[in-house]
Parts: sequence; structure tokens; C-alpha cells
Amino acid sequence: MKQSFFTGIILFCLLCSSIYAQGVPRQWTLEDCIQHAVENNVILKQREQDEESKIIELNTSQYSWLPNVNASLGQNLDFGRTPSREGTIVDRNSANSSFYVQMRMPVFDGFKIPNNIAVRKLNLQAATESLNKAKEDLAIGVASYFLQVLYNKEILNIAELQVNLTKEQVNRTEALVDAGKVPMSQLYDIRAQLAKDEISLTEARNNVRLALLDLAQALELERLGTEFDIVQPEMKDALTDNMGSILPPDDIFDQAVTIKPQIREQEYLLESRRMMLKVAQGEYYPKLDLFANYSNGYYHYFGSDNTISVPFGEQWTQNARKTVGISLNIPIFNRFEIRNNVRLARVGIINQELMIENSKKALYKEIQQAFFNAVAAQEKYMASEKSVTATKEAFIYTEERYAAGKSTVFEFNESKTRYTQSLSEQAQAKYNYIFRAKILDFYNGIPITL
Repeated sequence: MKQSFFTGIILFCLLCSSIYAQGVPRQWTLEDCIQHAVENNVILKQREQDEESKIIELNTSQYSWLPNVNASLGQNLDFGRTPSREGTIVDRNSANSSFYVQMRMPVFDGFKIPNNIAVRKLNLQAATESLNKAKEDLAIGVASYFLQVLYNKEILNIAELQVNLTKEQVNRTEALVDAGKVPMSQLYDIRAQLAKDEISLTEARNNVRLALLDLAQALELERLGTEFDIVQPEMKDALTDNMGSILPPDDIFDQAVTIKPQIREQEYLLESRRMMLKVAQGEYYPKLDLFANYSNGYYHYFGSDNTISVPFGEQWTQNARKTVGISLNIPIFNRFEIRNNVRLARVGIINQELMIENSKKALYKEIQQAFFNAVAAQEKYMASEKSVTATKEAFIYTEERYAAGKSTVFEFNESKTRYTQSLSEQAQAKYNYIFRAKILDFYNGIPITL
């Protein structure tokens, strides 16, 4: 009985824990969100297919050294004057079965094959960097949605604070009215303000839901339920924690230009263009191929003179032809096609060099803009902290006066509104500052985390 009792207790606990786990919302960290988005984003999957196509192209070029083998079968029926197996033309009907196999493989092609392989490798590396760029852009977008959720949650907390403060004042006003210190109209006014604050609280809750929906859609989450939520990261001092991210633009650029995938992609494409020039120049060289052929046939003659037909087995032995040889193809004049292809390849190199220069300039401009945005956000956040301190002190003073019956509902609401508005502005400034700092980390090669 003891054993069955303990077994029942264990099963009951497991059942309770299962029910509890099903009812507890899953908490997503920023890292969870980014990883899920990278694994499920449709655009990234398309980029992965582009990368896969480059792998196939590289595989095809690597097999270019292998021999090319082809076979053919034929069956002819000739009536009247037809060729004989000896090669003469005779007056008889005949049937001719033929079999042919040819093998040809390159021995020297002006270094086109190894240069083509190099081109495909570089194109694959460029495609990989393009995929990495898409992953980084997606991570930035997810981080933006994640911070928007955090901001809306903080606004929700402020709205709840505002409702609680107003509720306290409703209770105090009721006591003041009962004591005859303030008129009944003030109680009506403070209750009206409570109704407005509760409406603001409802809107804040809806904004949190909408922000979570935006984040979930960015993660490609299907059938979103109420269980989706995020982890609230601990932020002891957002200003100090992110201070080290705000570095001079030149320092960040010197690091970014060596690691950012959009620059590496363009550099790989430049090397690919240079190898394509060598491929085009390879057409000037002679081409040396090794080849081997095997052919056979069977002849059958119809009519009264059919006795001259040789049996199949004997013909298969006699008619076999085997050839092994080499061929040298020397380009002499090709209507300037090779020359113009070489010139086009050089133009492609120059264009790609200009694209790299333009990409680097664009990257530096982005870093400059990100730096000044971060500095402005930092200054605004610092100013908002001072504003919160000042409005909080003013609100405490007004609250004490109102509790003593020395100020009106209008003065109290105005002071509370300024205080809660400064809290909202501080929250907005804080998350904008964090996001701008994370952008600089992103350019500096530091993963986006909270």
C-alpha cells in the first residue's frame, strides 16, 4: 500500500507540473527571437537556395576535368542503290545496324578549367556573405521589435502607476469631502480623471499586445496564442552599461570594413572578376584534347542474293573500329571576339572596384549617422532623467498639498500628468538609446544581446 501511495503522489505531482507548464507563457529572450527568425524566415530560405545553387555550379566546374563519354545507336533501311559493308554502292536492299562510342577529355585548355573553378568558389563565398548580411539585417529588425515590446511594457507600468495614484487620490478626496474640507465637485473631477487613466491603461495593454504581434510576425510564428511573451531583461543602469558602445566613427569603421559581410561580398566578387579575366584570356591559348572512339555495325541484305550476308558474330568481329588520338585546336582569327571578351572582363573589374569603393563610403556614412544618433539619444536620455527627478519632486509636493486640502484636483492632475509624461519620455529615450548603442555594436562586430 505504501508503494502504491507514493506512486500516486508522484503521478499527481507530474500531472500538476504538466498542467502548470501548459498554463505558463513561454518567455522568449532576444537571442531566442533572433535564432528562431534566422531559422524560419522565408527570405533567408530563398538566400540559402541561392547559396545552394552556387555550390552546384562549383561542383559542375570541378568535374570539368573528367572525360566526356557519349554513345549512339542507329538502324538504317536502304532500298535500291545502297552502300555495302566494303563501302561500294550496289543494287540491293539492305539493313544496317550501327553502334558508336566516343570519349573526349581536355588535356590543356589555356587554364580555363582551374580559373573557372576559382571563379565558382569566389561566387560561393560572395553568396555566403550575402546570406550573412541578410541574417544581420533580420537580427536588427527583430531587436527593434523586441525593444518596442519592452518600451510598451514600461509604458503599461507607467499607466498602471498613474491609475494607482489616481485611485489613492479618489480615496483621499472622499475623506476630504466627508470632512467638509473640499467641495463634492472635486470628487467628481478626480473620478473623471480615474476613468481617463483607466482608458489610457487599456490602450497601453492593447499596445503591448500589438507590439508582441509585430514581433511574432517578424519571427514567422504561426497561430500565435496568448502564451507568447518575452523575457524582461535586467537593466540596472542602461546609461552606464551601453556607454562603451559609443566609439568614434573612424574606430568603428576600421573594424567594420574588415568584417561586415556587404564589404566582404564585394571583395569576393572583385576577385571573381579578376579570375574571369584569366578565363577570357585563356581563349588565346591552343586547346589540346585526348579522344578515343569505338564503332561497329551489322549489314544484312534482302532478296535472292541474301546468301552473301555474313553472320552477326563474324561481322561484329570484322567491322569493329577503334581509334585513339589527340587533337590540337589553334585559334587564329575569331572576328575579335576573344579580344572584346577580354576587354569586357577588364571593364567588369573596374566596375567592381568602384562598387567596393561606393560600399565602403556608404558603410562609413551609416556608421557616422549611427554614431550621432547614439550621441543624441544618450543626451536625451540623460536630460529625461533630470526631468523625471524634477517632475517627481513637484508631484510629491502637489500630492501633499492636495492631501491637506490646499490644492485643487486640476493642480493635482496637471502635476501628475507632467510626472507620468516625463516617465514616458524617459522610457522612450532609454530604449532609443539602447537601440542606437546596439546598432554601433552591430557595426563593430559585437552580437546583439540584452
